[in-house]
Amino acid sequence: MEGFIPCQEGSAEIVFFDIETTVPNRTGQRFCVLEFGAIVVCPRNLVELESYSTLIKPKDLSVVALRSGRSDGITRDAVANAPGFEEVADKIFNLLNGRVWGGHNIQRFDCVRIKEAFADIGRPPPVPVGIIDSLGVLTEKFGKRAGNMKMASLATYFGLGQQKHRSLDDVRMNLEVLKHCATVLFLESSLPSILNKSWQSPSTITTRSRSSAGKLTCKEETSRKSPTYQRTVPYTRESLGK
Repeated sequence: MEGFIPCQEGSAEIVFFDIETTVPNRTGQRFCVLEFGAIVVCPRNLVELESYSTLIKPKDLSVVALRSGRSDGITRDAVANAPGFEEVADKIFNLLNGRVWGGHNIQRFDCVRIKEAFADIGRPPPVPVGIIDSLGVLTEKFGKRAGNMKMASLATYFGLGQQKHRSLDDVRMNLEVLKHCATVLFLESSLPSILNKSWQSPSTITTRSRSSAGKLTCKEETSRKSPTYQRTVPYTRESLGK
C-alpha cells in the first residue's frame, strides 16, 4: 500500500475507530450504521499507518433523516449512493480483526453495532486482541474535570475545536484528546502537590444537555449520548508498550 509505514516489530497495532448511526425514534427500532472511519497507529510512536472511511447505505433508506440536526450530519441524500455494509465488510473486517481496538465509548456502543452489522449479513464479526475505551480510561484517570466526559466536552476543554460527528474527524479528535490528557497527567505526576490542585477549582466550561430539564434522560440502550461509565477492558503493557 502506498504510503504505508510498518510499525516496529513486536508492537500490537491499535485501530481507533468510530461509527455514525441513525438514532431510533420508536420502541423496537434499531441503530443503522451510516458511516465507518478508522485510523491504524503504532503504539510506540502514535504514527498514523493507515486510514479509511466510508459512508454506508442502510437497507431501508427511509430510516435516515432528510435533514440532519447537526451541522455536518449525514442526510438521506448523502448515503443514497453509498455502498451497503456487505460491500465494505471485507475492508472493515481486515482493519479491525486481530488488532487492539481504541475509541470513545466503543465498548457499549460501537463494538455492539459492528457485531450487529456483521450478523445482519451472516458473517462472523472481527475480534480484537484488546480494547482501549477512552471513556473508561479518562473517567478513571483524568476525572470529571472536563465535565461530562463526552468527546465534545473534552475537545472544548483542550481547545481542539468543535466535534464534527463524522467518523474519521472524530477518530482523530479522540487521539488528540488522549495525547493532551496523557501530557497533563504526566506533568501532574512530576509535581503532584502543586499541579494536582489546579484542576479542582470550579470549571468554567458549560455543557449542554438535550433535555429541557437539564438532565441526561436517554438510556444507553437507546442513545450513545448518555453512557454509563465503566472500566475499560485491561490490556498488557508488554503488548502495547508504555
